[in-house]
Amino acid sequence: MDLGFLKSKDNETEEVIDDDFVELDAEISQSSEKVVIRAETLKEFKDVEKVQEHLRNNHVVWVNIKPLKNKDMTDLKRAVKRLKKTVKAIDGDMAGVDEDWIVTCPSYATIERSSDKVEQ
Repeated sequence: MDLGFLKSKDNETEEVIDDDFVELDAEISQSSEKVVIRAETLKEFKDVEKVQEHLRNNHVVWVNIKPLKNKDMTDLKRAVKRLKKTVKAIDGDMAGVDEDWIVTCPSYATIERSSDKVEQ
């Protein structure tokens, strides 16, 4: 590919037409921010409050539900329902990874499920 138009020729100047340029507003991104990923364990129903707080602070949270599942299935269902409401309120996402883990994330992230079609 020849980019001859970028080379300047001796004493030849070209007139720049203003209509050829588009002015864009550029926003400075906060690329120095790091994503925080937390791991929490639900041993009791009240442990769901820690997970909710991390979600509200824009942290991705992996939740180990096995101890609560083995202890009290009713409390586990209540905890998952409460997490679903929090995730919905912050416009986040939540998915079960296996029988013992749930991953939750705030609005800036989404969980790509294996049933989702990958666009190429």
